[in-house]
Amino acid sequence: MTRLTENTRARLAGFVACCAVLLLQACASGPQANPRDPLEPFNRKMMEFNEGVDAVALKPAATVYRKVVPPLVRTGVANFFSNLGDAWSAINSALQLKLHDATDNIFRFNINTFFGLGGVLDIASELNIERHKEDFGQTIGRWGVPAGPYLVLPLLGPSTLRDTFVLPVERRGDILANVDPWGAQGGLYVLRAVDIRSNLLRAGEVLDQAALDKYSFTRDAHLQRRRAEIFDSNDADSSGQEPKLETEPDPKTDSALGPAPVGENAPADAPATTATAPSR
Repeated sequence: MTRLTENTRARLAGFVACCAVLLLQACASGPQANPRDPLEPFNRKMMEFNEGVDAVALKPAATVYRKVVPPLVRTGVANFFSNLGDAWSAINSALQLKLHDATDNIFRFNINTFFGLGGVLDIASELNIERHKEDFGQTIGRWGVPAGPYLVLPLLGPSTLRDTFVLPVERRGDILANVDPWGAQGGLYVLRAVDIRSNLLRAGEVLDQAALDKYSFTRDAHLQRRRAEIFDSNDADSSGQEPKLETEPDPKTDSALGPAPVGENAPADAPATTATAPSR
């Protein structure tokens, strides 16, 4: 009887210990859960997939492109794609009632297209006409549409539910989507992707060395950058404070990860090292 009692006590002790462990795990995971990233397990897997594709195809091609193609030619390629993006930026600037920015982008597109060899030469920048990059995700965000959960897309990388929803509109606004025949269009898409990736080679090396958790670093940098793009740094509400977006970091749940890596958010938005980066 005594032996039975000792076995029962041992089993009860083990059961209580297991319950305690599970409870501690639940308590630990609760406060650390990021409300901006409820799809984190999926996103991490998708990031691993994208990095695998990048390591096999895109990064090697970008490395060869950077080594073989002269800097002057790479600058012209980047300018060409950036000029195409100025037209879509002008439309989105107008939709956001940023009439001055829309005018600048229209002038940039016309000047570089007609006097800059189709945009290969960035004459507008020499004339101090500023580029204002805008997309449709920024437009609807400006008008109050929330970003929604953070989402990593296959091949396209960091995004949000809002920016994913407007991808069909973004494609219609991309001048390359109207290029015919399809073979030429595909070639231009590949060239743009390789050019963008080549401009991110150094930033990627810095990120690999600096980030303790590359996924969290990239996520926070992307959300902060999109917030800055939607609510320009010189915009403020009536109290003099910058408008607050639903994706603003929570100091209780997000670790301090340092400044955003250059170009680590959607590659197409990253600044080029030798040229103006192409638009999305």
